[in-house]
Amino acid sequence: MSQRQDAGNTQSMDPKDWESFRALSHQMVDDILGHLQDLPNQPTWQPIPRDLAERLSTEELPRHGQGEQAAYNQFFQDVLPYPNGNLHPRYFGWVQGNGIPLAHMADMLASAMNPHLSGFNQAPALVEKQVVKWMAELMGFPADSSGVLESGGTMGNILGLAVARWAKAGYDVRKEGLQSGHPPMTVYCSSETHGWITKGVELLGIGTAYLRKVPVNAAFEMEVGELSKMLDEDVAAGYRPICVIGTAGTVNTGATDDLHALADLCHARNLWFHVDGAFGALARLSPELAPIVDGIERADSLAFDLHKWMYLPFELACLLVRDDNAHTGTFAFAPSYIAGLERGVIAGGLPFSDRGVDLTRGFKALKAWMCLKAYGVDAFAQCIERNVRQTRRLAAAVEAHPNLELLAPAPLNVVCLRFVADGFSEEALDALNLETLLRIQESGDAVPSSTLVNGHFAIRVCNVNHRTTDADIDFLVASTLKHGEAVLSGQRQL
Repeated sequence: MSQRQDAGNTQSMDPKDWESFRALSHQMVDDILGHLQDLPNQPTWQPIPRDLAERLSTEELPRHGQGEQAAYNQFFQDVLPYPNGNLHPRYFGWVQGNGIPLAHMADMLASAMNPHLSGFNQAPALVEKQVVKWMAELMGFPADSSGVLESGGTMGNILGLAVARWAKAGYDVRKEGLQSGHPPMTVYCSSETHGWITKGVELLGIGTAYLRKVPVNAAFEMEVGELSKMLDEDVAAGYRPICVIGTAGTVNTGATDDLHALADLCHARNLWFHVDGAFGALARLSPELAPIVDGIERADSLAFDLHKWMYLPFELACLLVRDDNAHTGTFAFAPSYIAGLERGVIAGGLPFSDRGVDLTRGFKALKAWMCLKAYGVDAFAQCIERNVRQTRRLAAAVEAHPNLELLAPAPLNVVCLRFVADGFSEEALDALNLETLLRIQESGDAVPSSTLVNGHFAIRVCNVNHRTTDADIDFLVASTLKHGEAVLSGQRQL
C-alpha cells in the first residue's frame, strides 16, 4: 500500500494538534461566558448589517477548510453578535427561554459523548428515564406513567394526540389507518389553543374539518358548557369524538382552562384528556402558583417545554402519558435489527423509540438532570414566582398610566397592552402600536412581540426570563411610553 493510501485510510476528523485545539476550546468557553456575563450591557436585539447578511447568505460551499481557528473567528465576529435576543434580560417576545450557563456546558458534554438515545444499555438512558420520572412527580402523574423527551411542545403535543387517536379510535388505527370506513373522529380545543393543533390534526389524517374550536369566556378560558353541546351535536351526527385538549397557560394571554371540569367531562364521556402545558404547566413547581393549574395531574397526557419556563436551552420538551400501554401501543415496533437482548449493549431494548417517532435521538436529558441536581426544584420555583410578580408589576403600571391600556387579564406571566391616545380610531391605534412595537425592538431597548386580543393589536409581553429584574420591567414601561409618544407626535404633525 502506498504512503498516500495509508494516510487516507488512517486520517480522522479529530484535531491534528490536540494542544492547539484545547487552547481554542478554552477560548470558546471564555468568550461565550464573557458574552453571557455582559448581556445587560448589550442591546436586546440589533439588526444584521446588510453587507454581512449578504455575505452570510451567499458564501460558496467550502471545498477546502480554512482551519478551526479561522472558522471560530468568523462565528465570533459575524454570528454571535446577531441573535434574536432571547438571552437578554429584556427579551419578552413570543415564549422563548434564555438558557442557563451550566446547561450550556451540559449540552457541550452531551454532544461530546454523542450517545444514541433510543435506549441501549448505557448510563445516558438511565439519566433520561430519571428526568422523565422527576417530571411525572412534579406534575402529579403516577410513578408508573410513561414519558419521553422531545424537541418542543409542538412535537410533544402531536405525539399526545397520536396516543389519543390510537386509544380512542375504537379499532386498530395503526393497521387500518383512516381509510377503512369508520366514523370520522373529532377533536376539541379552545379558540385560544396554540397552532400546533392545526398541524397535528393535518399530520395525523384527522383533518381540520373535524377539529372543533370551542368559544372562550371573558377570561379566555374554554366554555365547558359549549363544549358539551358540541359533543352532543357531533355524536348525534354520527361522528366519534376522541379527545379534548385543555390548555395550561395560553400563548396569547396566559389563561388556563378549567382543567377539573374538562377532566370530569372527559371521564364521563370516555374521551382522552390531553393538556397543552407548554409553559403554564411549570407553575406547578411553585406551591404558591400551583393552584392556577390545578387539575393538570388528571390529564391522560400532558406536554410541556423545559426550554420555556424552566429556562433550559433549546431543544427540550416532555410528553407524559398516564397509561404506558397506550403510549407504547401507539408507537412500538421491533424489527430484528434493533431487537432487545438479555445481555450486551442493547439489553433493555430501545424504549424511547417505542414512545415516539424518532429512532435517532440526542442526549437532551443531561442539561435538565445536571441543573436540577445543581440547583434543586426550589430555585426554579423562585424564578417562576419572581416572573409572575414582575408580570403583576407590569400590569399594575399599565393600568395606572393614562396612555397605556391592559387588553386582557394577566393571570400568570403574559401581559397584553397597548399605547392609547384620545381621538384615535381602533384602526389608527393598531397602526400606532405596531410602529411603537417595532421602534422598541429596533432601538435595542427590549423585545416584546405582538398578538391580537378581541381584534385589537396588542404589544405582548411574556416573561419566562430568569435574568429579568424589576428595573427591566420599569425600563420596558418607559420605553413603550417614549416610543409611543414619539410615534404619536409624528402622526399629529402629518
